[in-house]
Amino acid sequence: MDTQSLTTFLENAEAPAEAPALVAYTEAGEQHYTRRQLFEAARRVASELTAAKLGPGDQIMIIAANSPAWVITALGVLKAGCTLVPVDAQMRGADLQHVLDDAAPARIYADPAVIDSDIQWPGPSPQPLPAPPPGADTVESSALPVQLPDGADTAVIFYTSGTTGPPKGVPLSHTNLLSNVQGLIAEGIARPDDRILLPLPLHHVYPFSIGLLTVIGLGATLIMPRSLVGPRIAGALYQSRATILLGVPRLYEALWQRLEARLTDGRRWRGRVLEWLMTGAQWCRRRTGLHPGRWLFRPVIKRLAPTLRLAVSGGAALDPGLGRRLQTLGWQVATGYGLTETSPILTLNPPGEARLETAGRPLPGVSLRIIDGEVCARGDNVFEGYRGSPTGDGPIDADGWLHTGDAGWIDDDGFLHLQGRLSATIVLPGGENIDPERIERVLNAQPALRETGVLADDDRLAAVVVPEPDHDPADAEAAVTAAARQLPGHHAIARIQVSVDPLPRTRLGKLRRPHLKRRYEALAAGTQPPRAEPIAIEAMMPEDQALLSDPVAGKTWDYLASRFADRRLTPDSHLHRDLDIDSLGWIDLALALREQSGVELADEAIAEVTTVRDLLQAVIQAREVEPDADGSHLVASLQQPASLLDDRDQRALAPRGVLRHLAARVVLAGCLLISRRYARIEVEGEWPELSGCLITPRHLSAFDPIVLTAILPRRHLPGLFWAGWTGLLFSTALRRRFSDIARILPIDPGSAPRRSLALAAACLERRHPLVWFPEGERHTGEGLGDLRPGIGMLLKAQPRPVVPVWIEGTDQVLPVGQLWPRRGRVVIRIGAPIEPGEDGADERAIVARIEQAMRSLSSSARAD
Repeated sequence: MDTQSLTTFLENAEAPAEAPALVAYTEAGEQHYTRRQLFEAARRVASELTAAKLGPGDQIMIIAANSPAWVITALGVLKAGCTLVPVDAQMRGADLQHVLDDAAPARIYADPAVIDSDIQWPGPSPQPLPAPPPGADTVESSALPVQLPDGADTAVIFYTSGTTGPPKGVPLSHTNLLSNVQGLIAEGIARPDDRILLPLPLHHVYPFSIGLLTVIGLGATLIMPRSLVGPRIAGALYQSRATILLGVPRLYEALWQRLEARLTDGRRWRGRVLEWLMTGAQWCRRRTGLHPGRWLFRPVIKRLAPTLRLAVSGGAALDPGLGRRLQTLGWQVATGYGLTETSPILTLNPPGEARLETAGRPLPGVSLRIIDGEVCARGDNVFEGYRGSPTGDGPIDADGWLHTGDAGWIDDDGFLHLQGRLSATIVLPGGENIDPERIERVLNAQPALRETGVLADDDRLAAVVVPEPDHDPADAEAAVTAAARQLPGHHAIARIQVSVDPLPRTRLGKLRRPHLKRRYEALAAGTQPPRAEPIAIEAMMPEDQALLSDPVAGKTWDYLASRFADRRLTPDSHLHRDLDIDSLGWIDLALALREQSGVELADEAIAEVTTVRDLLQAVIQAREVEPDADGSHLVASLQQPASLLDDRDQRALAPRGVLRHLAARVVLAGCLLISRRYARIEVEGEWPELSGCLITPRHLSAFDPIVLTAILPRRHLPGLFWAGWTGLLFSTALRRRFSDIARILPIDPGSAPRRSLALAAACLERRHPLVWFPEGERHTGEGLGDLRPGIGMLLKAQPRPVVPVWIEGTDQVLPVGQLWPRRGRVVIRIGAPIEPGEDGADERAIVARIEQAMRSLSSSARAD
C-alpha cells in the first residue's frame, strides 16, 4: 500500500512551477494562479494552522461556495496534516446541526453569508476563508514547519447527502483518495495541457477527487466558473477555451436543452429535422466510424464550447441516449460509477471505448464481484467504515468486500451493468421486483411532468409527480396514463399525488427516497398544502440551489423572499399571476434590484422574464451598476429623456401630418358619436389649462378614454397624448395604426419600463398634456386600485401639475369582457391641479399625494 500523502503527490507532480494551475472567474474578475503560487498560498495556511497547534486528528470544516480561497484552504488543511470536512454552504437545519455535532471541528471556515446567518454554532465560531489576493506571492521562508501526514491518516470526511437519513460521515484516508487519483491518471483520458472546467460544488467527493486532486496531480489547469449556474457555466465554457467538462447528468440535460433550443428556435419542423440529422449521424458513426456531427453541428458548437473535446459525467447514471447525442455533436463522452465510500470511482467508461448502457469496467486497483445480486468492491480506494460506527457494523463484510447496495451484473467483457438500488427496489405481492428509477425515466419524459418519484403504498405502486409550471395539475394523471403504455403492466402506477414543490433531492440530483415517502404521506393525508411562505432553499431542485449560490441571484431571492414573505414563493412562481408584478410594478422591482443586487436589467431582458427563475437567471447576466437606493439614477436619465429614445420613439412624439390629422378628426368624431349614443355624462368641476399637465383618471373600463375624449377641451386635443398598453393597443397592425393616429404612446412597463417612462417624460418635457391611468390596469372593485410607482419616478424627474379625475359608471356601460357597450350613466369629477413633485418629494410621497387627491373625488368622500 502506498503510504505517501496527497500533499506530497500533488506537489511532486511532473509539471513546471510556473504552469497555470487554477483560473477562476470571480466577482473581482478573472484570477490566475500558477502551481507555485497555489502551493505557496496553501503552505501559508498550513503554517498558520500549525502555529495554532492544529494538526493530525483535528477536523477543519469549510462551509463555503467554490472559490480560489476554498481550494487554497483545502490544500493548506491537507498540508498541515489536519482532516478536511467540506460542507455544503446551503446546508441548514437539522442536517447541518447533525454534521456540526458529529464532526466536532476544531476550526470552521465559512462564507460571509454563513457567518452572518442565525446558525447556532456548538463549537468555535466560523471565520472567513484565508487566502492571499489573486496572483500574490507568499514568502516560503516564513512558513513554520508542518508535520506531513501518513497515507493511513484521514484526509477528508465527506458527509453523505442524506438520501437514506441523516448525513453519515465518510472518512477517506490519503491512501484511499490517492489510489483513485493515480488510477484515473493512469487511464490517460486527460493530459497536462488540458483545461478542465469544474461546475460542481467541491464539498462532494466526485468534484473534489476528480475535479481538484486529479487535475492538480496531473499538472492540468482547473477552470472554476463564477458560480454553478447555466449562464456562468456557459460563459466560462466559451471564454476559458476549456477542453474537458466535468459534470453530472442534469448539467448535460440542461446543456442539451440549450443547444436544442438554439438549433430549433422552438419550431416543430426544425425539431423534426434535428432529430433526423441526429439519427442519421449516429447511424453513420456506428456503420462507418466517421463523425459527420463534428462538421454538421460545428457552427453552433463554436459559439458554445469551441475547444471542448471531452464531456465527463458522474454522480449518477447518464442516460445512454443523451450520451450518444453528445457524441454525435462531436464530443467524446466518459462516464463513471462509484460511491462516496469508494473515493469515489469504481468503474470507468473511457472515451473511445465507452459502452454507455453500462457503468464501465473497474478502475486499476479496484476489484468487483457480485454477491447475491449485489455489486461488491474491494481495493485501496475503499474506506474502512463510517465515522462513529462500531467495528463490523457497516457495509464491509468479514472478507473486506464493500457491499454497495446496488444491484447489478458483470458481462463477459468485464463491463458492469447496474439494475438500481437494492434499498429502492419495490417488491410487489406477486413477487415482481420493480426498479423505480426505470419508471421514473419514462414518466419524466412526459412533457406535462417536470419530475416524478415512484414508491410503494399498501403493496401498490404510487408516485409523487410535479407538473411543469405551464401545465395544469389535472394533466398529471393523463401524463401518467400515457407513460404506462410504454411500461409492462405490472409497472402501472395505481395512485398519484401532485406536489407543487420540487421533490427532495441532493445537490447532485439524487432523490432522497425516505423524504419522498414522507412527502407522499403528507399529500395523501391532505396535511401538506402549499404554505404561505417562500420555499426553503434546501427544498428546491439542485439546479435552483446552484442558481442561488450565485451572489447576485442570492441577493435577488433574499429581496423577493422578504417582499413576498406571505406568499408561496418558488422559482416557478409567475411574476404577474402569482406575485401581482405587472404594469408599472416592474419599475419598483427594477429599482429594488439595483438597490439590493447591484444590477440593472435591460428592457430586452425584462421582456423575456416570466417566472422567478427567469428573473434569477436574468440578473446573473445583467449589467452590474452602482446601487441606487433612491432611484436617483433613473430620475437623472428621465430628466433628459431624449437620450433613452430611438428614432421610432421620436416619430411617435412628432407633430401629425395632414393625413394623420384628418384621420384623427375621424376618430374623434367616432368617439363623440359612441359617447353620445351610450353614455349620459355628468361632469363635476372644470378643466384647468392643460399644457404640460399629467391627467390621472381612475380606470374602470375600456370605455374610459371615449368619455374623456368627449369632455376634454377641444383646444387641447391636437396636442394631447395617451399612455396605452402595448399588449392591447399595439398587438396588431390595425391597432398600431389606430394608436398612431390617436397619439397613443406605446407604454409597456412590463417589458420596457425605462423606455415607457422616457416616452412619458419626453411628452411632458415638450409641454404636451398626457393622460396616464395610474392604476396601470382596470380596477373592478370599489374605490381605487393601487397606484403604480412609475408615476412617482416620472413626476420626480419632470415636475408638472397633475389633474386628478374620478370616473364612475363606465364599468356598467362596458364591463370587462363585454364587446359592445350598453346605455348608462357616467359621472366624471375633475379635481383641482396639484403639484406633487414640488419641494423635492420622493416618488412614494408623490404617489401618495396623487392617490389622496383622486380618492377625495369619490362619491364616498364627497358624502363624508
